[in-house]
Amino acid sequence: MTIRVLLADDQAMIRSGLKLILDDQPDIAVVAEAADGVDAIAEARRLRPDVCLVDIRMPRLDGIEVTRALAGPGVPHPMRVIVVTTFDLDEYVYGALRGGAAGFLLKDAGPALLVEAVRAAHNGDALVSPSVTVRLLRHLTAPTRGADRKLPYLSPREIEVVREIARGRTNLEIGAELFISLSTVKSHVSTIQTKIGLRNRVEIAAWAWENRIVDTA
Repeated sequence: MTIRVLLADDQAMIRSGLKLILDDQPDIAVVAEAADGVDAIAEARRLRPDVCLVDIRMPRLDGIEVTRALAGPGVPHPMRVIVVTTFDLDEYVYGALRGGAAGFLLKDAGPALLVEAVRAAHNGDALVSPSVTVRLLRHLTAPTRGADRKLPYLSPREIEVVREIARGRTNLEIGAELFISLSTVKSHVSTIQTKIGLRNRVEIAAWAWENRIVDTA
């Protein structure tokens, strides 16, 4: 099955580079390009690609607004949106996460991580390598210390799964670490999302950092 991708970036050279890398893969095809946020939304709604790669900084509508329009809480059939960021400059990317982004990709991540991110997004798994996921979440979230908030009940096993997700582990890696099957991991992830009221594993990871479920040392 071919993974259909939309590229949204206002720089033609970057779009061309990304397209060259992705189209070189036997299972990935770039089906549309957009130079601004308005066109990105229009093309995504028209073509319904499997994955949308959206630059955080674009004319007319930025990546946060595009993400909310395509994957936000009010969207009945949300798409898988990966936000492209320069990391150090884009502190407000966290707003895109809360707007429904399924993950993040650094502009200098390189071809291997780009391909990994697209395939993982399509599979509903971790979107980037653990190191990138953890760096982004540590930078973009402010863990709450001693906050008097009531957290939803999670079983000890579910807490373990949450911690592994927050460390950027894939479902396969979580299964190997906890000695449980892939189907069991997926079942735990689904239950955790329902209990916490979140839409994807990146939001679970952010929730874990915010509530100090995972060690930030």
